[in-house]
Amino acid sequence: MYILGISCYYHDASAALLKDGVIVAAAEEERFTRKKHDISFPTNAINYCLKEVGISADKLDYVTFYEKPFLKFERILYQHITMFPRSFWSFYKTVPSWVNERLRIRRMLKKTLKYDGKVFFVEHHQAHAASSYLISPFDKAALLTVDGVGEWATTTFGYAKGTDLKIMKEINFPHSLGLLYSAVTAYLGFKVNNSEYKVMGLSPYGNRTKSNPYYAKMRKLIDIKPDGSYALDMSYFVYHYKMSMPSSKFVKVFGPTRKWSDPLTKRHKDISAALQMVTEEAIFAMLNSLYKETKCTNLCIAGGCALNSVANGKLLRNTPFKKIYIQPSAGDGGTSMGAALYTYNVILGKKKRYVLTDAFFGPQFTDRQIKKFLDRNKIKYTQFKSDKELVKTVASLIKTENVIGWFQGRMEWGPRALGARSILSDPTNPKMQDILNLKVKHREKFRPFAPVICADDAKTYFECDEPVPVPTDFMLMVYPIKKFARSKVPSITHVDGSGRLQTIRRKDNQLYYDLIKEFGKISKIPILINTSFNIRGEPIVCTPFHAYRCMMGTGIDYLVMNRFFIGRADNPQHMWDSESHAKD
Repeated sequence: MYILGISCYYHDASAALLKDGVIVAAAEEERFTRKKHDISFPTNAINYCLKEVGISADKLDYVTFYEKPFLKFERILYQHITMFPRSFWSFYKTVPSWVNERLRIRRMLKKTLKYDGKVFFVEHHQAHAASSYLISPFDKAALLTVDGVGEWATTTFGYAKGTDLKIMKEINFPHSLGLLYSAVTAYLGFKVNNSEYKVMGLSPYGNRTKSNPYYAKMRKLIDIKPDGSYALDMSYFVYHYKMSMPSSKFVKVFGPTRKWSDPLTKRHKDISAALQMVTEEAIFAMLNSLYKETKCTNLCIAGGCALNSVANGKLLRNTPFKKIYIQPSAGDGGTSMGAALYTYNVILGKKKRYVLTDAFFGPQFTDRQIKKFLDRNKIKYTQFKSDKELVKTVASLIKTENVIGWFQGRMEWGPRALGARSILSDPTNPKMQDILNLKVKHREKFRPFAPVICADDAKTYFECDEPVPVPTDFMLMVYPIKKFARSKVPSITHVDGSGRLQTIRRKDNQLYYDLIKEFGKISKIPILINTSFNIRGEPIVCTPFHAYRCMMGTGIDYLVMNRFFIGRADNPQHMWDSESHAKD
């Protein structure tokens, strides 16, 4: 049985394919189109999924969509009618696309895929909940989903046992913790649905105590109730009737809006810290209430707010839950997988039979394909004879201040590079953060880089939960670095002494694991910097062409694709700014 899940038209369009309830392929559309957070119908991602298993669309048993468009359209009409005439311009800009595209999913499937079979529509937050629980190791769990907005719901509380998923209560639009975070993101001069993680990364630079002058002001924006529910004071916002987010009252209370080119001041840092504090308070309150209702110590979280790794690292220490699971694509990109799983396990009543322990569901390239690309484009390279030779050489290069583009196996699922499409470097080098930011990533200096460590070494260097939760494998938890180690790994130690930890287990990625261990033998510190293989504003690389172009346009010193080894200095500086300049 083949089930295709689809997510699109809001942000992070994606597709995921199940075969007899097991995930066989999944990818975001942005990786193929090179448009970050691409919202369009995921034709390329779908074609990849079908090609991966060698079938055409007519072999699909079901297609499932990640929300109920008519229910969402009802909410959009309601909010615009309620706020009319102030909502006229927003109505004019958004409604035509709904009529022309988003209400006509069946027509798009027929037109694009020649598919005319059964289509299911799963509610957005059910897809979120399913995307976490139905691939978790739990046979029962409490469920929390928190994001901007689905159809009506912005937050849901639920419980699952077996394949029975129940949403017990929900918080509806316009009250939204996700939209609160996005509104402050916009106010601070960052891009909504793209840069919320930057605000999270900025927050440790501010005052994270209640003496923060903006904490009390931020706390007035949200009424957190004893039962874990919450309500926003909507006088501070205009997103329910305009194309912008904070209101003039918000600006009057918090000060002038920052433009993206303005310097970041202490005020901006304190506001981001206050936002993070209030967000954590709301999440902890929700979870403590959810535990009281479910009495279950297993927790599954999903939705865009589940990507808040700073909050995630504190959950087990601030709530009664003992075990936690978050899948690698917890935001809207992951709902295509959730919709497919919900269809298989809940709608069709099939047993839960799959646990997701790694994120490698995207395209991969054989040695023959990579060699063909290199030879056709007259790229100079050498080839390692064995994985052992590769690991020793690359570990030594990293220790001698080189930056490595690492391109191995199937591409990761989700927004984080997890050892398939990564840039790797030395965390013990105090200059490496600046080298990466200025020569490779071209991004803000305040943003930290993430450490990767083998799971069996994690407790030695990090104050993390025990046993180390699986979400750390997906870089979804921030933990304090132990004090003795902070001076040893300056380039991954954030201003507050923390790191957004990725752990790796040898069974999930043997080559990556062995490289980290080999670097540990050389440096005495078994940790690497792992950052996504891309530059600012671009999606993570997908193909050999994308990887080579990224190296040639940055300060990456060497590229390792499978066992092929390419040096930037060994190759002429071709113009690699468009597909037409190379034969991929």
